[in-house]
Amino acid sequence: MTETLASRRPAGPRVRARSAAQRPGGSARTGRVWLWALPPLAVLAVSFLHPLVLVVRESFSGGTAAYRQVFGSEAFTDALATTVALALGATLGCVVIGFALALVVAFVPFPGSRSVARFIDVFLSFPSFLITLALLFLYGTVGMANGLWTGVTGAEEGPFHFLTTPWGVLLAEVTYFTPFVMRPLLAAFAQLDTAQLEVASSLGARPARIVRQVILPEAYPALMAGGALVLVLCLNEFAIVLFTGAKDVVTLPMLVYSKAILESDYVSACVVATVDVVLSVGLYGLYRSLTGRSSRRARAHA
Repeated sequence: MTETLASRRPAGPRVRARSAAQRPGGSARTGRVWLWALPPLAVLAVSFLHPLVLVVRESFSGGTAAYRQVFGSEAFTDALATTVALALGATLGCVVIGFALALVVAFVPFPGSRSVARFIDVFLSFPSFLITLALLFLYGTVGMANGLWTGVTGAEEGPFHFLTTPWGVLLAEVTYFTPFVMRPLLAAFAQLDTAQLEVASSLGARPARIVRQVILPEAYPALMAGGALVLVLCLNEFAIVLFTGAKDVVTLPMLVYSKAILESDYVSACVVATVDVVLSVGLYGLYRSLTGRSSRRARAHA
């Protein structure tokens, strides 16, 4: 009986795939698939891979001497530490604030919640320098906050000067990139089965426990995907640092700009750019690996 059931069991994916490949014309279909894939691969190679190869080749134009010179400079080590610290801090802030705001928009009924959700989609299209300029109008040296302070107290200048410090850059990055975390979270919350929330609530679970044990495991992949995107974007952010006017905040993209445009040292600029690419890919891969393990554990305990 067991042998009869086993013989009647439908073929698995590998068997079906192998039989499909052995069918007449299977190789021709495979060839057509590769033929359709060639145009996008060619566009990718010309628009992205070729310039990247040129940058890496230019960085090694004098051997490894340029790398030793750049790695031994204090400006590079300071820029590297500043870049990583700002990226990690902004990612953490966006994940925490984005998750909290997404919970409010999705599960707390208030007038205009749909309009807020739609505004987040519009916000994603804004350029980063526009948000930075808005913060300058609010907290800049001659901004509204300092203007109100001087108007009330009669002082010559206001107390708000943090935009030109790392804290100002961090605030601008968190303000701009938080919707990049909220958007995938709202999409995940929209697919969440509300019956689970009702059952948990009827059993006496408090809101914090419902969020921790029901909502978070379901939304965890979307939360980590948004965090990974923010991490990569913050590592390569240039406009926010430039428009805040934080002269003492030098990140790797700012160092590339100063080396290439201000000093005309293109080899050193290519070295820093290559390091920035390797750092972005490495941290992104590490982030995805850690979050992937955490996601599997969260689902296992859910």
